[in-house]
Amino acid sequence: MAIARRQLINVESTPYYHCTSRCVRRAFLCGQDDYSGRSYEHRREWVESLLLKLGEAFCIDIVAYAVMSNHYHVILRVNLELADSLTDIEIIDRWAMIYKPNRLMCDYQKGMSVTEEECELIRETLTQWRTTLSNISRFMGYLNERIAREANIEDKCTGRFWEGRFHSQALLDAAALLRCMTYVDLNPVRAGISATPEESEHTSIKHRIDQSHRGTPSVLMDFMVSKNQNQKTKGEVSVHISDSTETLPLSFSEYLELLDWSSRLLREDKRGSVTSSTPDILDRLGYTKKQWTSLLRPTSSWRPKALGSPEAMQVFCKAIGQRWVCQRNNTP
Repeated sequence: MAIARRQLINVESTPYYHCTSRCVRRAFLCGQDDYSGRSYEHRREWVESLLLKLGEAFCIDIVAYAVMSNHYHVILRVNLELADSLTDIEIIDRWAMIYKPNRLMCDYQKGMSVTEEECELIRETLTQWRTTLSNISRFMGYLNERIAREANIEDKCTGRFWEGRFHSQALLDAAALLRCMTYVDLNPVRAGISATPEESEHTSIKHRIDQSHRGTPSVLMDFMVSKNQNQKTKGEVSVHISDSTETLPLSFSEYLELLDWSSRLLREDKRGSVTSSTPDILDRLGYTKKQWTSLLRPTSSWRPKALGSPEAMQVFCKAIGQRWVCQRNNTP
């Protein structure tokens, strides 16, 4: 029996969740379909553009994503602090980016006078909107519904486009978060679509690199900025794994080093063998090279509903009222 979404997503246990959705029809979500001979490559841009737009509208940070041929991955962080700190007008502005506000909320946004009864209704509506804008199910539901509608219109058909509801996986600590980020960013490399991560189109790693080259800010969640970054010597890592709520638990340069090292493990035939200059971040996470390689190449046919240390898993299971969290993994 499926576990209710409100049980699987427990923000008190962790704000980070790895979500995936897979296309149900033989026709590809994106890419070239050899069976029909049609190309759906343009749909990758649909997913990526809408995903980034939702990252600006919702009070949910986008950590990483990868748009594949018939499915996509996205790591999200629920930002309750942001939802609570936004003013009423800012909430309405964000809501208007994806939904059409009613007349009363438009009048309030413009500063027009309202009655006492209308003020009470506005307060109730704003409370509901704050909750909605920090809800992963509403985020994923909006994304999947819009893509399904556009794809059905283009294919001139009706019916289900996605394999039921989206799948979610709780990331309970920094090690689980970084493990999942490398898995998502290296998806095209593992699939043989791209030779290197920086060449992988419609992924968060390429988006971050492109934005960095342009010198423009990204809507994605920021990496940590090391206070002693200018004083570091080659091979020295100043990252400290912590529970920071503002940034990811390491710097962008250190993540690139970790990603590059991991990509060489996954594609030894194209990128060479592991060099002796292994990033010190693995020591910070408490993993050896062999353990990290094993994590990146799971052999089990079961996909856990959460990733983390045994202690963190026990706390999460207790929080959601389950004795264990796991599901059958039918995907390669």
